[in-house]
Amino acid sequence: MPARSPFSCILWDVDGTLVDASEGILRRLTVTLEHFGRQAPTRGELSHWIGPPMFESFQANVGMTPEQATEAVTFYRGLNKREGYTVSARLYPGVADLMHELRAAGIPQSTASSKPEVQVVALMDHFDLAPDLDAIVGASLDERTLSTKADIVREALRRLAANGVDTSRPVLIGDRHHDVEGGTDAGVPVIFVRWGFSWPHEADGAQAAVDDVAQLRALLLVDDSAGA
Repeated sequence: MPARSPFSCILWDVDGTLVDASEGILRRLTVTLEHFGRQAPTRGELSHWIGPPMFESFQANVGMTPEQATEAVTFYRGLNKREGYTVSARLYPGVADLMHELRAAGIPQSTASSKPEVQVVALMDHFDLAPDLDAIVGASLDERTLSTKADIVREALRRLAANGVDTSRPVLIGDRHHDVEGGTDAGVPVIFVRWGFSWPHEADGAQAAVDDVAQLRALLLVDDSAGA
């Protein structure tokens, strides 16, 4: 059955939305924080780390200064590069099938991730999602030049538009409050997914919230045998 979408393009957050990289993140955070004499997080505390830029998280979560946070990010990224950006990462069930279906329906897609773009590219290639995407957008490697969610969303829309995509009715799919805030700041509605690392209140301000991929599909694709 033919399908269409109420949205002209779809932007995807990555961590907690498409990819569960929590095992590797916890391992690298433990090494990094112990290296800098700080207490490592428990798995239950990962919700404070996954999603926002690491540069911000090192300051907010363990009280580092901006200078210390810069050093910590550099150390953490070094571990990540040596280990490999895709080690221990896995896709959330059903998201790849949905992205393939959206592509088949002709709906343009892009990432809009707070992860460094080099890592996002590696993940999308690793999971064979790159062919579904019209743009792959992430943060700058230092997480400072291009770091806020709003700016990343705007950059994703800019690149899509440069590729001839209609960006008049975009939507952002994300799992954290900074996705909702960043999307709102950029004038893009947000669909909040609850399978990531969020607290319940983080969905406040989103256009909709979903519990599983089937609910998300129902909002992104409309089956239409008439093709209208």
